Amino acid sequence: MSWKLKRVKQCAKCPWKVSTNPHDIPAGYSEELHRSLARTIAEPGSLVATGHVMACHEHAPGEEAHCVGWLMNQIGPGNNIPLRLQVMSCENIEAVTLEGPQHERFEETLPKSDHVIAE
Repeated sequence: MSWKLKRVKQCAKCPWKVSTNPHDIPAGYSEELHRSLARTIAEPGSLVATGHVMACHEHAPGEEAHCVGWLMNQIGPGNNIPLRLQVMSCENIEAVTLEGPQHERFEETLPKSDHVIAE
């Protein structure tokens, strides 16, 4: 059965963009909620699906759409095999566009520490 992505263009404040400061994500950024999204990241090369999807923060509850940065990370460097198989039936996957350099790992999307630990 084929399906289509609701969103094919990466949003302006996507946390997967290297240029995005997570604290600038609109609608009340929460570092705790951001960290909890680690459950959406597959073990690279694993055949086990996480069962979780990262939704774009620009879509209201009930109108969720895949986070384009997350999607492209997971079918690319994240090597999420179950998701790669799923997007094979996606009618508009070729229309997806990313804007600028992207983070390679989820941990890089989290806020940078403002303090340095003294040695």
